[in-house]
Amino acid sequence: MAGNGGVYDRPAGLDELHATVQRIAGNVERVLVGKPDVVRLALVTLLAEGHLLVEDVPGVGKTSLAKALARSIDCTVSRIQFTPDLLPSDVTGVSIYNRSDNNFEFRPGPVFANIVVGDEINRASPKTQSALLECMEEHQVTVDGTTYELHAPFMVIATQNPIEMEGTYALPEAQRDRFTARVSIGYPDPHAELAMVDEHASHDPLSTMKPVSDADQVRSLVTSVRAVRTTPEIRRYAVDLVSATRRLPEIRIGASPRATLHLVRAARAQAALSGRDFVVPDDYHAVAVPVLAHRLVLTAEAQASRRSPADLINALLQRVPVPQGAGRQR
Repeated sequence: MAGNGGVYDRPAGLDELHATVQRIAGNVERVLVGKPDVVRLALVTLLAEGHLLVEDVPGVGKTSLAKALARSIDCTVSRIQFTPDLLPSDVTGVSIYNRSDNNFEFRPGPVFANIVVGDEINRASPKTQSALLECMEEHQVTVDGTTYELHAPFMVIATQNPIEMEGTYALPEAQRDRFTARVSIGYPDPHAELAMVDEHASHDPLSTMKPVSDADQVRSLVTSVRAVRTTPEIRRYAVDLVSATRRLPEIRIGASPRATLHLVRAARAQAALSGRDFVVPDDYHAVAVPVLAHRLVLTAEAQASRRSPADLINALLQRVPVPQGAGRQR
């Protein structure tokens, strides 16, 4: 809404959100030096009630990002090291027979935490990876016919190495589709790498990191993001962007309706982090590649010509008409 002189008055709830996110981002950037855009996307995913896939070469800080975000929030945290011999019950939990009362009792697995860090997820078999499908989509676990709720906030941050193929399993399309966003960290620039050496040479910042938020506050921030407004034209724009991926000749499988939901939720979080309680087209543009690109399956011809899903999404953003009167960031 407009105040004196037509200046936009930011809702009070967004002031709290901005201050809290700044504290979390500052904490995480002590560990992941020189990557503010990566940290921002991780926070967008958290506030969009989603899950993050961190995919990159070894040694760039994939696991450090996940641990730093988890430790910055005073929530329950668990870490799962995915290996070829990991079983689904090692993730979700198992029913154990209790001789004292002649009954089975459920022992929760590491997925029963607010932040679940899944390290090298593609080293586990597809059977074990599938143990996360219900958890990520429905925030619940079903074992032996009994359903157990996973408490909010609930976020899976998984890492994988895309170049080391020995002993790994490709993530199934159904698994990739449940990740709200995928991010590649990339190498730091020389100045950031030097700052990292100076910061990390004498001690590990993770060992001294203190929480700057808690579960109750994160739930409150998520509620604020849900209240961010989207007009019918803006919602239609999201549908147009996603449906356009299904018509591309270079694409064998386009983005799903779940991708549309994730795109809208991520755009709401992006708008909130920008201090607005309404979504504009540029919010979609900021999150479209990380939200949509990892869901696309290219044709063999497109792969041979070295077309990337990110290139195709960027081209779509230029072609799909922007709603008239929806407003753009300047």
